[in-house]
Amino acid sequence: MFESKSGIFFIAGLFFFAFAFLSNAVVPMLMYRDLPEKTVAELVNPNIRYQFEDMAQRYPQQFKKHYGEPPEDPQQADAWYNEKCAEAMKLGRDWYVGEGCWHCHSQFVRPVSNESLRWGPVSESEEYQNELQRPVLFGTRRVGPDLSREGGRRSTDWHAVHLFAPTDLSPDSPMPAYPWFFDGAADKPNKRGLAVLTYIQWLGSWLESYPYYEDYDESPVAKLEQLEQQAEEEEKTEAEKSAEE
Repeated sequence: MFESKSGIFFIAGLFFFAFAFLSNAVVPMLMYRDLPEKTVAELVNPNIRYQFEDMAQRYPQQFKKHYGEPPEDPQQADAWYNEKCAEAMKLGRDWYVGEGCWHCHSQFVRPVSNESLRWGPVSESEEYQNELQRPVLFGTRRVGPDLSREGGRRSTDWHAVHLFAPTDLSPDSPMPAYPWFFDGAADKPNKRGLAVLTYIQWLGSWLESYPYYEDYDESPVAKLEQLEQQAEEEEKTEAEKSAEE
């Protein structure tokens, strides 16, 4: 057997299989086994907090119905938003997995086929050392784009409409609709919908540049608040000028 070509190929195959298993499974496991794993609460960062508070303003009735109202005290409100945001991220991940979204959307940028040109830098180990990446959603195929760093690239309203009626935004999209994430309309996400939207906006929020691909387009709600504040300041200035005259 060992003198024949088939025997040599058989032994070589076993050797390379063992080498691949050691180099790609055992060695990485030994290298990163002591790397601390972050809890969901530790994953709440300013970027996802912004998105979560933005949802409270975009969908005030739905948000109040499912998450309540924050305390008046600023410090207590800060802790409250962190707690509710972590709760939404965890529930959103559970529903994302339960609905099988990972079948069509991978969450791992591979070092092949110029994937980094399409979806940003190749995925790194520290991005997956947390509760929300257990197990890692490598995906089975890419019917849709990779979502490793999707958060912040599009507004929450866009994602809400896309979940409620995908073909309204992408006529040829094979993605199914998820009306059970809403109370009858795209602007009325229920608790599951708010959670999934939070989870999607969390993806990539840990990057220094958020989002990675394009300049951050500030929420229309925040812009409106700025315009109102500017108008109030201008009125105040004009009133002061009139009083001086």
